[in-house]
Amino acid sequence: MTRILITGAAGMVGRSLLTLLAETDHQIIATDLHAPDLPANASFHRLDVTGPDAERVISETQPQVIVHLASIVSPPPGMGRDLAHAVDVQGTQNILHAAKTHGVKRLIVTSSGAAYGYHADNPVPLSETDALRGNPEFAYADHKRQVEEMLAQARHDAPDLEQVILRVGTVLGAGTENQITALFHKPRLLALSGTESPFVFIWTEDLARILLRAATEGPAGIFNVAGDGTLGVTDIAKRLNKPVLRLPAWALRAALAFAKPLRLSRYGPEQVAFLQYRPVLSNSALKSGFGYTPKLTSAQVFDLWQREAGL
Repeated sequence: MTRILITGAAGMVGRSLLTLLAETDHQIIATDLHAPDLPANASFHRLDVTGPDAERVISETQPQVIVHLASIVSPPPGMGRDLAHAVDVQGTQNILHAAKTHGVKRLIVTSSGAAYGYHADNPVPLSETDALRGNPEFAYADHKRQVEEMLAQARHDAPDLEQVILRVGTVLGAGTENQITALFHKPRLLALSGTESPFVFIWTEDLARILLRAATEGPAGIFNVAGDGTLGVTDIAKRLNKPVLRLPAWALRAALAFAKPLRLSRYGPEQVAFLQYRPVLSNSALKSGFGYTPKLTSAQVFDLWQREAGL
């Protein structure tokens, strides 16, 4: 039996992981701002990662493994960058410090393919040895880069704390709705001339199984997490039976530069790079080094989400 503490346990991925752990004899410590439905082998502790809760809860519960899921993936309208930084970067620092202080054996962190950044010269596909550059203009990508730099320093300073870093692609499952899936609900899909903006998807349940393996019998290390293959805008539009509006990059930048100050759009011209240079992740190390092959390909993940979304 292992004591496993989960941050962000009330989120979509956290709930899926709790469901899998309910079938084990591990002792689960679920933490979040609000309690999820708990299996019989789990207890709940309220934990705000931005403050002193991490030190208190980890000291009290003495977990052997921490699965750190708490993060701002889809900030609600009006959320400032300072709060997102407090959760993503300072929150991870608080968890990491408490883990080192209280002798946690293994720390699993969900990073993101966004840590590589959205850049024209990104290798296709990206492997785990490629540079993490983030993008200063994208809070999420920039924060994940900062988190990974912090974790790299910890591997040097605290080698006894095993790390599993998962650079996750776009997570989709039944009921997933966020700023990315909002694009698929629109009457027509937006695309940039000359690019397919390929997505790499990972099924929520595949990610939960990967996290379960990471928390129990899997090896330490850094692994991209994505289903096989990619799905571009043209492929997605055909599946949805929707037209595609293709614009030159300069035209979209100009339109967003005009619309955002007038509050006609929450996105600015920097968003163009998000469409142009989406990171395409290799999952070779996940399959050969970590020992897990996703059950669903990127295309199958999208098809499942599409059916459940009624599209």
